[in-house]
Amino acid sequence: MAVGIHILADMYGIEPELLERKENLMEIIERSIRVGNLTKISSDYYQFEPVGASGVVLLAESHISFHTWPEYGMIALDLFTCGDPEKANVAFQYIKERLNPKEIQIVRHERGSKVTESNTPQQTATQFL
Repeated sequence: MAVGIHILADMYGIEPELLERKENLMEIIERSIRVGNLTKISSDYYQFEPVGASGVVLLAESHISFHTWPEYGMIALDLFTCGDPEKANVAFQYIKERLNPKEIQIVRHERGSKVTESNTPQQTATQFL
């Protein structure tokens, strides 16, 4: 049983204009949260000068973060959610469609894949009684 899915994606060949200003990414990321039916707690976005942006969104389910390199048409995206992995997939798919990269390097990692009923704190504590 896994507690969450962690998607790490490097996307290449994106139109630089999409990656230059934080407002462009804010719109895409915030909409992906709604489309994926995720729960936003807070967010912070940073604008580099002259161009480039970074951002992080704290979710009740975990987080989304990104860093852009418009000069290379590249974004590094990190999306981690616990619970239903389909929510992460839907949010990621929306981001991918909006950015329309020509190439993607992606790693999907199940977090907490070794969690079992026998190694939870409640179960472990009763073993010592």
